[in-house]
Amino acid sequence: MEVRSLFPILSTRDLPRLVSFYEHALHARVGYRFGSADEDDYVSLSIGAASLGIGRDPAAPGAAAGDRVALWFYVDDVDAVFARWMAAGGDVVAAPADMPWGERAAQVRDPDGTLVNLGAAASASPD
Repeated sequence: MEVRSLFPILSTRDLPRLVSFYEHALHARVGYRFGSADEDDYVSLSIGAASLGIGRDPAAPGAAAGDRVALWFYVDDVDAVFARWMAAGGDVVAAPADMPWGERAAQVRDPDGTLVNLGAAASASPD
């Protein structure tokens, strides 16, 4: 058996809000929807070469539940994506900075409180 791909699935109480956030913050595109004619229960997003699933769960714990998962997105320009993230309504944990291991990274949270890392090779960051 060979693993061919992996993608995280977030659970949220407010699926339309979280999908819209990722569409604005990371230019995500909806690739698949499942649910009734009235509302989605699950949405798969394409974000560059990555995929992110988001499912509706009325019992999903809120942001106060702590970090159950953290996401890491490699991006072309951490500073530009960080600015879009904040404009879309995300929260800052750590502003973009050059890391000792040679990458530029920032830590942010989405509207549900999910910890998200934005990273790029230091040579890909603006001077």
